[in-house]
This record gives sequence, C-alpha cells and structure tokens, in this order.
Amino acid sequence: MQKSPRITIGMVIGCTAAIGLSAYALAASPIPMQLWLIHPLDSLKLAQGDNPHPVKLITPVIAPLSAMAELGKTLFYDPSLSGSGKESCASCHDPHNAYGPPVGSGPVMLGGPTGHSAGFRAVPSLRYLYRQPPFTIAPDPTGDNDTVVTLSQQAAQAADSPRVPKSVNNTHTSAANLVPHGGLFWDGRVNTLQQQADGPLFNPVEMDAGTPARVATILELGPHATLLRQLFGQSVFDNPNHTVSEAMFAIARYQIEDPGFHPFSSKYDAWLVGKARFTPAELRGYLLFNDPNKGNCAACHLSQPTRDHLPPQFTDAQYEALGVPRNPNIPANGDPHFFDMGICGPFRTDMSKQTQYCGLFLTPSLRNAATRHAFFHNGVFHDLTQVMDWYVNRDLHPERFYPKDAAGTVIKYNDIPAEYRKNVDTFDAPFNRHPGDAPALTQAEQADIITFIKTLTDADAKNQPD
Repeated sequence: MQKSPRITIGMVIGCTAAIGLSAYALAASPIPMQLWLIHPLDSLKLAQGDNPHPVKLITPVIAPLSAMAELGKTLFYDPSLSGSGKESCASCHDPHNAYGPPVGSGPVMLGGPTGHSAGFRAVPSLRYLYRQPPFTIAPDPTGDNDTVVTLSQQAAQAADSPRVPKSVNNTHTSAANLVPHGGLFWDGRVNTLQQQADGPLFNPVEMDAGTPARVATILELGPHATLLRQLFGQSVFDNPNHTVSEAMFAIARYQIEDPGFHPFSSKYDAWLVGKARFTPAELRGYLLFNDPNKGNCAACHLSQPTRDHLPPQFTDAQYEALGVPRNPNIPANGDPHFFDMGICGPFRTDMSKQTQYCGLFLTPSLRNAATRHAFFHNGVFHDLTQVMDWYVNRDLHPERFYPKDAAGTVIKYNDIPAEYRKNVDTFDAPFNRHPGDAPALTQAEQADIITFIKTLTDADAKNQPD
C-alpha cells in the first residue's frame, strides 16, 4: 500500500508564507516564480532584502603590525625614494580611495623625473591582492610534482584545448579552461607583492628611482637605516640589490598585514553574514549580476564565498581580451604603431610569441569599483554607467564606441592590431550578441546592477557619482 506523502509543519508554514504574500508583492518581486514555488521561505527572505543563508566568513586576523610591516608602512608613504622626491607608493595608490588612483587624476598617472611623464595604463587598486595566485596557464600534471611545465608548454597545451563558455551557472566547469590565470599588474608579469612594489619604483614614468645603488644610499643615510639593520642585519647595505629587495619585502608585509588592504567592510560583506538588508534596487541588481541570461557578471567576477568560507574577491583572476576602445588621452597612443597588448607585450616580454594572448588583460576585482573614475587597462571609461552601456552595446551598436575608416566602416576593437582582434571575447555572454539582437540588459537593469556594485564599496571608501 502506497503511503501518502508526509506534510511537515515546515511545509505548511512555507506554503502559508508564500500564499500570504499579496499578488502585487509576487508580481513586483524580481525573484523568479519557479524559486518561489521550490523555496518559498528562502524567496520570502530574499524578497525582503535578507540573505536566506547567512555564512560565517573567514577574514584576515586584525593584529598590531609587526616591526617589518611598520617599516613597510613608512616606506609606502616616503617620497624621498623617487627621482623627483615627490612621488611615493601612496601617490598613485591613495588610501583614501581604496588604494586606487586619487580622485581628480586622469586615465593614467603622471610621474617621472619632473612629475609630468604620463604612464601607459590605469592604476589598479592594491586592495584584496593578498590571495592573488601566481601566474599560470595550466596546472602542473596531477600527481607529478617533480615535472616543471614552462609557460611556453602550458600555452601550447592551451592552444589545443576546447573552451567552455563562462557562465554564472558553470564557474567550476569553465575554471578548467586552459587560460592565463593569476599574477600581478594588468599583464600578470610578477607574482609577489614584493615584486609588484619594485616595478613602479624604477619605472621611468612612475617613481623613476634610478638605480638600486641610489635607493640603497638614500635608505642608508635616511631615518629607516637603524630599523633596516635591526631587521635584516648589519650587512643589509653591503649590496644595493639586496637592500632594495629587503625594503620591498617590508612594503609587501605592510600590504599583507594592514587590514586597510583587505577590510571586507562593504554592505555586501555584511549582507553575506546576515547583518544587512538589500534595498529593492540592490536586490534586483544582485539577481541580474548573477543571472547567466542577463548580466552574467559573476561568471568572471565571482560573487559567492569560497568553499572554505573566504569572502569573494569578485574576480576569477583570469584574463580577457574585451576589445575596449583606444584611449586618445594616453600620450603613447598618439603613435598609431603603438599598441598595449597585455600579456604579449610590450611590458611583459616572456610571452611575446604567444600571440593568442595579445590583447588579454587581467580581470580586476569589482570591490570598490564605484569609487573609480578610470576603468579597464587604458582608463577609457570614467564611470560605471559608461562601462555597463559598453558591455551591453559593444557588438549591438559598435559605431557608438569605435571610429570609422575612410570607407565608413566601423573599426571594432581598435586598440588591438587587426591581426589579433580574433582574440577578443565574442563567446561569453553578454558578448555573444550581434546587431539586431535584443540587448542583454535594459537601461533600468543596468542601473540596478550599478546599484548592487555600490554595495561592494568598503566602509572607508566613498561612492563616486555615476
């Protein structure tokens, strides 16, 4: 004899809660009706702006800075190391603007010996880099830790590997794609915060410090000398390269230890742990951000905590060729033969022959994105409204973003040489649309996603107007 299904108190409460909602509330809710039917209680909580399943996030421990990190802090704000004597790390990585470029700066920062030399790329934020993995294209063979696979070998393997579309629904599957991943700077050319600090120090259009010998002399004669000797030994000044390396290590320790570089103090972090409630617009934006058929944003900007309860970084640390328009406000772009091609050059040299990666740049975190005013590697867009409009309409209305040649043909992806434009992503949503297709997002939906992105702004950072 077949038993009747057991009706539990929870089922009764759930159904009652769902039925008890007015027809208007259901119709106005952005939550799909299917979810209401399957998960009525969760849908009810979500409709009210609450997280139905709060989590406990594991964030970096807050503790007093070590002596090493304290040294790094003083070096981070010290302009004496620069060639002009006026530029410090904090000049481009403003602690009052989420360690990104200061408000009022252009698409690239000015530096060099007089402070008037223009850079080539927009300054990325230094926040949330403590978990950035090293650059790779494919993992080492499973179970064979003694085999070292070079980047060239990894690239060769990737060239013959089929690609899985990136979607919110299959981030684990698409993570198996043999694509560039990890590293620091827009092209991933270094792997540690120590190396990252060293790069701008000697860049002739940034801090322009000259030589390691010059920097070592300044450190030896300056106020940091005693602490450098205490931490690294009396011989720390015997070799200038060694001196600079230790100083950069101290800056890296500062970035790792100081909670200001990874505060996780945004409204979204509070929502994840059940201590904040979304507004209707924030909720709509959150759902659109995670909808593979709409924004599909979370396919690259991962929005959920990791399996071991680490907060989401809002990046998959992979690389994409998006084909953003060329920025005429970067002086280097005045030369029609100059192209910044990301992984394959000009600032990274070890991958120059891997032309399948020309035009690929690191996917940045969207945390504190609402505070920025220079987006993408060339800073061509200035606010999130412009960014969202371009994402949705890049291939639907390219004439709005790209110039035309003498024959009147739109030159799409004009910041990449013609022979490498095939690398541009036309595969993953929303970049899989063509002229005549319906846009992935309406203007109202774009505005809602921007409203959600503003919940990623840390408490000490301020949203900028769009």
